[in-house]
Amino acid sequence: ELAAIGMILGAGWAGTRALTATSGPGISLMSEFAGLGYFAEIPAVIWDIQRVGPSTGLPTRTGQGDVLSTYYLGHGDTKNVILLPATVAECFDFGTVSFNLAEQLQTPVFVLSDLDLGMNNWMTDPFTYPEAPIERGKVLSAEEVQKKGFVRYKDIDGDGVGYRTLPGNEHPLGAWFARGTGHNEKAVYSEKSEDWLQNMERLKRKFETARQLVPEPVTDIDPEASVGIIAYGTTMYAIDEARDRLAEMGVPTSFMRLRGLPINESVNSFVAQHDRVYVVELNRDGQVHNILQTEMPEMATRLVSLAFLDGMPLTARWVVEAVMNEEDK
Repeated sequence: ELAAIGMILGAGWAGTRALTATSGPGISLMSEFAGLGYFAEIPAVIWDIQRVGPSTGLPTRTGQGDVLSTYYLGHGDTKNVILLPATVAECFDFGTVSFNLAEQLQTPVFVLSDLDLGMNNWMTDPFTYPEAPIERGKVLSAEEVQKKGFVRYKDIDGDGVGYRTLPGNEHPLGAWFARGTGHNEKAVYSEKSEDWLQNMERLKRKFETARQLVPEPVTDIDPEASVGIIAYGTTMYAIDEARDRLAEMGVPTSFMRLRGLPINESVNSFVAQHDRVYVVELNRDGQVHNILQTEMPEMATRLVSLAFLDGMPLTARWVVEAVMNEEDK
């Protein structure tokens, strides 16, 4: 696992798109290199098929227990971009999306599938081959270095993303040193407080830029609903059935399926439209519920965690019973 992420970061630094796949324990082993990729700002894609932990846990069962740890994976102030596919077709589409995001944002991107989706048999419509051009992000040629100059970690556009060059750039000013230690705008080693603060604020701005680039949630609003449900991944199938049952019981619901982190304003808007929003997920502690409360503190009291994990795919019966138990309180 250490070698795998090391190789894809080396490939990303060299300008090649590279991906490695793993599960939760592998993500843990990758944490140091992931922090390097985040701080040196190197594109890479890590695909995590989530299963049940802690430790090896239930290696043949499904879960959604890696979201919180992966979101903050690294040492110190680190936040990572995460994609959350729910279908086989979405996994195919996110292959392109994840690489585009990694290069646009110059950072590791994590795709969190789950074992139900990753190992079981699924029916799917034929995949649609992507027609949009590849997004390589801010890569300067030798001619562009000559014309514009090159300062690796300078925020020229205000989006937190600097310009980069690739090995082999022929301009003598096109070289830069990738490092996981403190550095200034020119990628020169620095322990000056002002350089550190400036760099971390820029990385924070870049994460705000990511909010506008990750895939939008899929939303189904019932205008009569005062109750909303937020979920992600393969729980959507049980929730679709549960919503039909709840409607028959006189509890109409709206549904938002997250497809990526960090969240953007559309999630705030969804929560604001409902008196209560149940966050349904396959883990013990309500990991995305915790993330949402942290990022939307003004909406925290509207969010209710419905977290459950027994290793099996979510069932509509459990969702209905969990929602009704809360509604009866």
